[in-house]
Amino acid sequence: MIEDIKKDTRIRMSKSLDALRTELAKIRTGRAHPSLLEHVHVDYYGSEVPISQAASVSVEDARTLAVTAWDKTMVGPLEKAIMSSDLGLNPVTAGTIIRIPLPPLTEERRVSLGKVVHHEGENTKIAIRNIRRDANNHLKELLKSKDISEDDDRRAEQDIQQITDTHVKSADDIVAIKEQELLEF
Repeated sequence: MIEDIKKDTRIRMSKSLDALRTELAKIRTGRAHPSLLEHVHVDYYGSEVPISQAASVSVEDARTLAVTAWDKTMVGPLEKAIMSSDLGLNPVTAGTIIRIPLPPLTEERRVSLGKVVHHEGENTKIAIRNIRRDANNHLKELLKSKDISEDDDRRAEQDIQQITDTHVKSADDIVAIKEQELLEF
């Protein structure tokens, strides 16, 4: 029972970290990265699909992404989807290749993106602490129903706290790496 609670706690906390990584991948840093376009969707023959399912996205150089459409008729919709995304990018089309130059970030924009990154990290840490609370409540229920002893409860709570500390540190590390990427020119 206790091992199941700890395993579930680890899994849920890891999913929170994965969600943080996904959210931070959407935030544009100064350099080109294919994950920047992951959340952009395009109308592909009547259905909304991620851009990666309608074209290949690659890094041409440090500040340019190249989107190669698999179908010539998709160039227009791909360009439109990129322009209408919340990224503020202006694609340049050359045949079936769409080049997306990434403008350098201003200092003001870097600071505001840093705040967004920090906020996402805090939200993840709150989610991790909520998972810890749920696990501890579950342990208290087991203690109340006399399924586990007080010693088992105390040990399990300490283990869950260690798991929580590890995941909170990981969230801090992920945020620190992203903040460092924002500061690079």
